[in-house]
Amino acid sequence: MSDGERYSILRQKRNQILAGGGADRVRKQHEAGKLTARERIDLLLDSGTFQEENVFVSHRNTGFGLDRQELPGDGVVTGHGYVDGRLVFVYSQDFTVAGGSLGEMHAAKIARVQDLALKYGAPIVSISDSGGARIQEGIDSLKGYASIFYRNTISSGVIPQISMIAGPCAGGAVYSPGIMDFVVMTEQARMFITGPKVIESVTGEQVSDDELGGLGVHAEKSGNVHLAAANDEEAISLIRELLSYLPSNNSEDAPEQENNDSVDRTTPEIGEIIPVEANKPYDVRSVIQSLADNGRFFEIAEGFAKSICVGFTRMGGQVIGVVANQSRFLAGVLDIDSSDKAARFVRFCDAFNIPLLTLVDVGGYLPGVDQEHGGIIRHGAKLLYAFSECTVPKVTVILRKAYGGAYIAMSCRDLGADFVFALPSAEIAVMGADGAAQIIFAKEIRDASDPEATRRQLIADYKEKLYNPYVAGERGLVDDILEPSELRSRVIRSFGAARNKREDRPLRKHGNIPL
Repeated sequence: MSDGERYSILRQKRNQILAGGGADRVRKQHEAGKLTARERIDLLLDSGTFQEENVFVSHRNTGFGLDRQELPGDGVVTGHGYVDGRLVFVYSQDFTVAGGSLGEMHAAKIARVQDLALKYGAPIVSISDSGGARIQEGIDSLKGYASIFYRNTISSGVIPQISMIAGPCAGGAVYSPGIMDFVVMTEQARMFITGPKVIESVTGEQVSDDELGGLGVHAEKSGNVHLAAANDEEAISLIRELLSYLPSNNSEDAPEQENNDSVDRTTPEIGEIIPVEANKPYDVRSVIQSLADNGRFFEIAEGFAKSICVGFTRMGGQVIGVVANQSRFLAGVLDIDSSDKAARFVRFCDAFNIPLLTLVDVGGYLPGVDQEHGGIIRHGAKLLYAFSECTVPKVTVILRKAYGGAYIAMSCRDLGADFVFALPSAEIAVMGADGAAQIIFAKEIRDASDPEATRRQLIADYKEKLYNPYVAGERGLVDDILEPSELRSRVIRSFGAARNKREDRPLRKHGNIPL
């Protein structure tokens, strides 16, 4: 055989693999509003940088008709490339090939790219578009899923792991995204452990695919999705932006950016954003944007547990993770979901050397039978644990209310905050003044000739003496009380001072967070 014939065979085989499931299935993919596996990779990575691996891998099971099926690439495309010049590994399931089903060699390709990402200290992006396990391959499929979950776990806290749900993701397939750091989902995707037909046959409940596992469900109710997108293009744009805030691995710092936003820019508008009345809501994102370089804030899990706001920004060019009470929802109180959301974000930032800014305006934990029976004690303890365990630089600013156990949970001084500041409007106390006065002065109010007037006067006296940041300042629990205009400069300079922070902890295998 001549070289020309050999090259012709190589090109023919390669073109067959590049064609995926063929023109008809590619057309159906596009008609469903979805890109193909390779189109998604090309959009994610810098132009011309994708290097594919295990190109010619194919299934080796022959039962149940598999011996008569050609499955190019075994239904998944794997490799590496660059995003903004930084190395990233990727695998993208190909729904045009056997519905992107996962078999033995499909899983082996994914495991291989997971191993390389860990070895080379680079983020990994998974793109899920699969009908699930390849039933014809039986236990080999289950073995394949297990190998992927194991690598997800070993890589956790070492390299960033981002999952994009771009089509069906069901059964065992959902657990890999569940272990990864961030999940981005499109409106065309569905994600659930058991589908509507199985649920109906077992429980009698009737539910549609969208009602069970659509984007709205996971972005707003379950909290399984951190970034919501209308389509593949928007999802990939979000992933590229997210990667710009993340280090490549846990031994590096997040990439800094030069900016023309002065460290000394004053922020008097914060005083106008925050109402004087303790019970009047405002959007804490406006405060964050005022503090941030050029007003840019990249929010995570915006639709879930809305009483807490988390996300990434830059201050003085440095990436900062932000945790802030959002008074627009449930008055910014902590509940089961917001505690989980904040704790998870804090632990991610700590794992990847991202300093934390905590903005406090919290009236306490959400009271109620459902919260108590749902385990608010356990869930609330997660946030206490996360901030206590966290060793990255931590700056806390008390904007307004800071009451009771929620004050503690929001990164107070004795939970390890490096710098704590307060605005003059801050109220740091065990509980709200009305409730406190009713307890402390119950007898005086009851015995007074005008109980209501006495109650109001005692509340006013109590507020004047204790509902201010100066008592905390006298006890060293607040480093300084600042005018709103000073906040940006002081916070940035505090993070600069803590840049080389070192903190030793007792030797242990790992702690036992109250999961």
